[in-house]
Amino acid sequence: MFTEPETWVAIAFVILMALFGYLGIHRTVLAALDKRAERIKAELDDARRLKEEAAQLLAEYKTKRSSAEREAEEIITNAKAEAERIAAEAKAKMEDFVTRRTKSAESKIALAEAQALADVRAAAANAAVTAASTILSQQVKGQVADDLLAKGIAEVRAKLN
Repeated sequence: MFTEPETWVAIAFVILMALFGYLGIHRTVLAALDKRAERIKAELDDARRLKEEAAQLLAEYKTKRSSAEREAEEIITNAKAEAERIAAEAKAKMEDFVTRRTKSAESKIALAEAQALADVRAAAANAAVTAASTILSQQVKGQVADDLLAKGIAEVRAKLN
């Protein structure tokens, strides 16, 4: 039994363990393991805390995003409504402008027609007066002719103008 190497390895192991026990190395190893366990626990707590903070930030950003999307939709809706209102106003103003311009043109045309009619009547009156004057001067002579001529000219002018 003492000739086998496994026995001597076992004896050396027992002696080594007894020496470690006597020197208190087991306390040092246990203290190191305890410190490592505490450090790992602290790291896990930090990781859990960071995860919760990240979840809160994610929820906050999702809320902000949905709020921004709603606000953008409202802006688009308001812009469309404003564009439609402006288009309706522009159409109404254009129709009003066209109506006013049409009325103005119609009144100018009516005024031009009235002026042309007055010019034609004046020209006809002058022609009639000239013709009547010529006819009467050739047929009627003397004071009676002059009186008739003046009276006729005054009547024609009064009626035609």
